[in-house]
Amino acid sequence: MSSVIIIGGTSGIGLELAKEYAARGRSVVVTGRDRSRAEKAAAEVDAVARGGADGNVPRARGLAVDLSRPQEVAAALEGVGPVDRLALAAIERDLNSIKDYDVDRAIRLTTLKLVGYHAVVSALLPRFTPESSVLVFGGVAKDLPYPGSTTVSTINAGVLGMTRTLSVELAPVRVNSLHPGIVGDSPFWRDKTDQLAQVRSRSLTDRLPTTADVVDASVFLLENRAVNGVDLRLDGGTREK
Repeated sequence: MSSVIIIGGTSGIGLELAKEYAARGRSVVVTGRDRSRAEKAAAEVDAVARGGADGNVPRARGLAVDLSRPQEVAAALEGVGPVDRLALAAIERDLNSIKDYDVDRAIRLTTLKLVGYHAVVSALLPRFTPESSVLVFGGVAKDLPYPGSTTVSTINAGVLGMTRTLSVELAPVRVNSLHPGIVGDSPFWRDKTDQLAQVRSRSLTDRLPTTADVVDASVFLLENRAVNGVDLRLDGGTREK
């Protein structure tokens, strides 16, 4: 049976996307750096699957995959079968400025996303079908940099190039990218009320994206067969400062 693979599915948006697909009766594999966390997340996803309305019980699995060690990615994914959908959602929070530039942190994050993501796709390529699709997560820091976003903004801009080249190299497999703004109800942001209020004041919709919004957009990009090579910004629109 083909699976939905969520790279970075142990928490946040990746975990909620895994739950959404499990509730739809799909077989799901979630990955994280730590095996125990990945297996715990898989158990949580499997619990959602068991509550599915159609009574189907897909088996959710958790795998340890460390994108910062891309040479080991292929071996970590060796047991994965046919791939129907692949979401590359793994992230690390980072503050790094040119003034106080941390080279080691920059190398780690750049490797994780721009090399690690490619290593995953390369490892899984023989297991795609013409109907498979790939979603790459970036972020609006590519357009709206902030103090300390030197590495994050650069990498998220690199996701645009990644989407372009993969959509050509993997054709007819579809490849799209999603660039959420600050997700107001995410565990990282929900208690930072002052910062959220400042960002919301610049929103054209007077609201911030929610986790449900991001999951909905993710499913759209993964499932709509006419959408390919698209970089979708998801922030409700932003006023200029």
